[in-house]
Amino acid sequence: MRVETVADCRCEIGEVPMWHPEEKRLYWIDIPTGELFRYDPATGAYERCFAGGVVGGYTIQADGSFLLFMEAGAVARLEPPEEGVASDDALETVVDSLPGEEGSRFNDVVADPEGRVFGGTMPTDDRLGALYRLDTDGTVTRVLEGIDLPNGMGFSPDRETFYLTESNTNTIYAFDYDVETGAVDDRRVFVDVRDGEGMADGLTVDEEGSVWSAQFGGGCVVRYAPDGTEEDRHGIPAENVTSLLFAGDGYEELYVTTATYEASEDDEGAGNLFRLRPPVSGVAEFASRVSL
Repeated sequence: MRVETVADCRCEIGEVPMWHPEEKRLYWIDIPTGELFRYDPATGAYERCFAGGVVGGYTIQADGSFLLFMEAGAVARLEPPEEGVASDDALETVVDSLPGEEGSRFNDVVADPEGRVFGGTMPTDDRLGALYRLDTDGTVTRVLEGIDLPNGMGFSPDRETFYLTESNTNTIYAFDYDVETGAVDDRRVFVDVRDGEGMADGLTVDEEGSVWSAQFGGGCVVRYAPDGTEEDRHGIPAENVTSLLFAGDGYEELYVTTATYEASEDDEGAGNLFRLRPPVSGVAEFASRVSL
């Protein structure tokens, strides 16, 4: 399968590709630099539209604005400018901070079908990470503790299963998910990838319910069937593959982010954004609907 370079951006840790259906543009971030990029498939051009504090993840709100999930459990709203590069001065605070997360940051987030947002926080020297849920009324609930680097998340097409990656144990978990309440329960191992070539990172789910996982250090993306068996894998011309998402009008294109972080000197594709067209399509990500 042909893999093409979309943006030669050399991100330190490129992450969280997101398709903006109204703008018909793809967005992604570089976590440590706090930069937000966007790519226009119609022109083939990409640009920075925000540069500020560290951004671990973000969602696109139903009104088209963005929620940025940042350091110390902070959440802020951003209206990306049509031209130029916005800074922290353009942010509107939604959550100032979270108790116990002063030395951490958000890592990956996902909106659920009702517009809530699940977000994981990084481990620190004295504790493991946690999973939070930001409800549409702005209430924050700690859902899970003791997660050794929470990462890629997603939902099954029937909205009954929630997936969560624990990168440092190289495990993808499945949970029962209640769409009415946002509760997750009955954690079980979906895929144990400790014998794989890399570390499980970002995650997305296709229209057939298969789970796609980015393999940091493995130079590939892997597709797992709904029962957890490996169906396919596709090589990416970069060692450290961080995240992936189906995008475009028919969600037929798979965009893949990568990192220069911990890459070898001869890794020419490190940090770039790639695109491939698998024989299966994805589905639209959910928009967040958090009241401000």
